[in-house]
Amino acid sequence: MKIHTLRSNLLLLMTAAIWGFAFVAQRVGVKYVGSFTFNGVRFALGTLSLVPLILLFGKKPGDASSSGNTVRSAIPAGIIAGCVLFLGASLQQIGLEDTSAGKAAFITGLYIVIVPVLGIFLKHRVQTGTWIGVAAAITGLYFLCITEGFSIAKGDKLELIGSLFWAVHILLIDYFVKRTDALKLSCIQFATCSVLSMAVALAFERITVNGLWQATIPILYGGICSVGIAYTLQVFGQKHAKPAHAAIILSLETAFASLGGWIILNENLGARGYLGCILMFAGMLISQLQGLRRGEG
Repeated sequence: MKIHTLRSNLLLLMTAAIWGFAFVAQRVGVKYVGSFTFNGVRFALGTLSLVPLILLFGKKPGDASSSGNTVRSAIPAGIIAGCVLFLGASLQQIGLEDTSAGKAAFITGLYIVIVPVLGIFLKHRVQTGTWIGVAAAITGLYFLCITEGFSIAKGDKLELIGSLFWAVHILLIDYFVKRTDALKLSCIQFATCSVLSMAVALAFERITVNGLWQATIPILYGGICSVGIAYTLQVFGQKHAKPAHAAIILSLETAFASLGGWIILNENLGARGYLGCILMFAGMLISQLQGLRRGEG
């Protein structure tokens, strides 16, 4: 059992690393193509990358009727989740035009503490540790994003608004995944996000073959690695991992994003920015400690 747990934790760590470096790929991609174009192509690739997994894991002997039912239930759920995903991904990608990969990742990561707070409206009980985590995260956000003139940059503001949609998306997935097939749900939501993104791109952005060619590597990484490979690793990783452990390990994507931004893009957040990152990361961890203790018990 310990070997299974260790293997699961390593798979989740790889997932966090892939997702973290995806912020770097997205930051590079916006230099060559529009934000909606990038997301449209990226999520189209992500959709296609899940098709083999659906064919592989969706075929169960004597389960044809059940498969049909899961597809029918996954379509409306996937469209709803895909619309929210579109809003979150769009704000994130547009925000990356004006902020660093590391800052974008840490601000986006606030969904970890926003989710339980939004749970109040669903009559979920919020632990004391969550409120402490929220306080630490907000303090960190201040040091990371608020300037001396008490203003917040446009890119950071968009990332912050986007984190709310990511939190809503998490709650939607938590609700839908118990009622339909996870892979089919993901495939449909990615397809929905791709269609919406491309529709906006065709209406408002200039799409060129040269731009897509220059953004090939970031798009391939964002679509195949960040969506297809990382999603698969997450599914297998969470199979033997405790939920609180998984949440904490996956939150390390923020650290990997900062590391990637520093190594690849020469981004430097400064002493104040890194203090903010530490406080935000501490807040994310503290908000999960109650669940971690329950998991150990």
